Amino acid sequence: RGVGGADAPAGAWPWTVSIQNPWAAGTGHFCEGALIHSRWVLTAGHCIDFYRSIPWFRVVIGANRLTEMGPEVQLRYTTRVLLHQSYFNVADYDIALLELDQPVECNEYVQVACMPHSADVVVSQPRDCYIAGWGQITARTHGSDVLQEARVRLIDARLCNSSQYYNGSIHSYNLCAGYVHGGIDACQGDSGGPLVCRAPHANFFWLVGVSSWGKGCGRLNRPGVYTSTQHFYNWMLEQMH
Repeated sequence: RGVGGADAPAGAWPWTVSIQNPWAAGTGHFCEGALIHSRWVLTAGHCIDFYRSIPWFRVVIGANRLTEMGPEVQLRYTTRVLLHQSYFNVADYDIALLELDQPVECNEYVQVACMPHSADVVVSQPRDCYIAGWGQITARTHGSDVLQEARVRLIDARLCNSSQYYNGSIHSYNLCAGYVHGGIDACQGDSGGPLVCRAPHANFFWLVGVSSWGKGCGRLNRPGVYTSTQHFYNWMLEQMH
């Protein structure tokens, strides 16, 4: 999860889901996703690609602590996994959709994320952005049992693509977020996790990206790289119909 974050209060990020391998020991958590419809979860393509041999995944919605799931938690299993047709390893078109076997029921712990659908929604300003997940706290530790949250800034794509940063590896459909000086970032195990930014003059968040890749965790000039939801909005609509 984000390096430099803190335990999230229960219900703080109600669209954040845990994607799990039902055959693995322990919780089986391996990636996060974002609930974007009562039956659909958005995640990173490389999460699904890595576990392609598994016939279905378990999806945990509404959880805060993965080992102690209360009555507010909803469990679902995937019936379809849709990897972007142009996906090629973590660097290209790193996005996927999971269809759930039953719709979830929305409540204070389970909510569908709001997605920016048109160019009218400008997400390029740094604004008030957050990441959340159960991934590693630091580059050397195991994942967290309690959902972690961290505030991050969007970083200008040109800066992120400069020679001091990722030197041309950032595509038009990527966002960079973290801090220029390092220290707060998404770690391994945060893959697929939502990047959200508060809407200006409003009390809600836009789901602007899903965690894709980065070099290490929280390192200087190595912010987290995210797949932009705005860029793939039409693709998602086509797949879900």
